[in-house]
Amino acid sequence: MNILVLVKQVPDPEALVEIAASGRDLNIEPKFSINLFDEFALEEALRIKEKHGGKVKVISLGGPKTIEALRTAIAMGADEAVLIEDEAFAASDGYNTALVLSKALEKEVFDVILTGRQAIDADRGEVPQMIAQFLGLPHVGVVVKLDISDGKATAESSLEGAKEIIEVGLPAVFTAQKGLNEPRVPLITGVMKAMKVQIPKVSVEDLGLTRDMAVPESSKTRIVRYLPPKKRPAVQLIPGEPREAAAEAVRLLADVERVI
Repeated sequence: MNILVLVKQVPDPEALVEIAASGRDLNIEPKFSINLFDEFALEEALRIKEKHGGKVKVISLGGPKTIEALRTAIAMGADEAVLIEDEAFAASDGYNTALVLSKALEKEVFDVILTGRQAIDADRGEVPQMIAQFLGLPHVGVVVKLDISDGKATAESSLEGAKEIIEVGLPAVFTAQKGLNEPRVPLITGVMKAMKVQIPKVSVEDLGLTRDMAVPESSKTRIVRYLPPKKRPAVQLIPGEPREAAAEAVRLLADVERVI
């Protein structure tokens, strides 16, 4: 069983993010980690390998620092990793990202492709579906349970207020949702192994693409402006006994805020 996992290095959830003066860029504190949902995908790949045998290979598109995310994947138990090193494409839109990754995947032999349902930085959740379309493969999203047997997969997808059971033939693309599993913590032996591994790098030219495809003019989307979230109004504490405080709260909602 050959399993490919696509991961993205994203800003750490605790990193400070500010809107640049231009309004079209972000200044992000240089603290990074593997995308949360991609960790679920990687853990599921490792569990499939442990049950059925085979190999787990991790692929990422990004700049030089993305190698850190791939080393984390090796430390968790992945057998191989490869970095498609290109800052321009890494900052491009979802279409170009999916195009580059699909070109890399075409060179691989695989039964399953696993990735997170979306990246927590842009939150667009569009790349896996595009990859499946480029490769002509079935895709099952927001997977919370995955069983593989006899060249088929049975996946349980989490929908709003419901769940759906889908059976597809392999190879196929699956996107992981929170609840699929609990990602393992790398052992110290895995960390030591990961630090010594030479992770190969490829360029977009190696994949038959050109860097000018990633220029903003070629993007299918445009960032017009980033806007900060609206500030929440200050919390007002109402003192007094419960009965009097409740009456005052009703008065404020009715006479001041006019919401009731």
